[in-house]
Amino acid sequence: MTEPVNTPGEAATTDALIQHRRKIADLKQRIKNRRIQVIGLYGTPIVFFAALATWASLKVFLWLHANTPSAIDNIVAFVLFVSVAAFVVQAVVEFNKDITVWKDRRTPVRELKLKLALAEERHVLEARRRTPPPMDRQATYKERLPGEIARLRKESRHYRRMHLFMQWLIFISSAAISAVTAWYDPPQPAKGVLICLGFLVTVITAAAGYFKPRERAFNLQVTADSIEQHATALELGISPYDTDDDKRNLAHFATTVEHLRADQRMREQQLDQPQQGQQQII
Repeated sequence: MTEPVNTPGEAATTDALIQHRRKIADLKQRIKNRRIQVIGLYGTPIVFFAALATWASLKVFLWLHANTPSAIDNIVAFVLFVSVAAFVVQAVVEFNKDITVWKDRRTPVRELKLKLALAEERHVLEARRRTPPPMDRQATYKERLPGEIARLRKESRHYRRMHLFMQWLIFISSAAISAVTAWYDPPQPAKGVLICLGFLVTVITAAAGYFKPRERAFNLQVTADSIEQHATALELGISPYDTDDDKRNLAHFATTVEHLRADQRMREQQLDQPQQGQQQII
């Protein structure tokens, strides 16, 4: 397959679109950072008063006529000290004009969101004005697929490991229940251990049945393998991409991959449905 040649105009278009994407990514990160800053600045006073109210409630309801345990006093004092220190540091960084550690200090999050919306709108308008021909877009789509395949396989490994972890917990907990039952009569504390192990087995079994990590891992792996198979067939020029028309091959390839991704999303939605809802969908 012949590679498209980039003219100076196409290179300028690519650079302009890349700059827009960089600006959008930078604004998204600034919004995340600003949210953390605002939560820290206004959350530390809440933590301070919550710790104080908790200590006062414990004093009134539990130790009204006695001294509060020293451990409780030390923990509350530590939380109060840390919250006050954190608030002072954040307030100085936020309102001191000579300190520029925070890039968007004294900037509301809604203002950053407005800048992000305007940047995304500029990117859409610029992309529409500089839209390349369909064959170039399809070739670019093909070049982005290795990242999509890697993402699918990464998620597949994540769910597979989650499934294995849950299964091993069930195995160990079930074996431990039998072992503790055989070792003890069971009096206390063995009875408490049995209750905890039984609770753990029940929770893990219910979570595995609800989230279905094994099925998710299998579906993601199948989709990744199918996309890679079609990408390899297109690269090698074998069936079903063995025609001499590169434009037709790319269009067929993009259509097939989008069908595979749509099927994957449909399977994910079916896994998110309750069992009765899945039967109705099927």
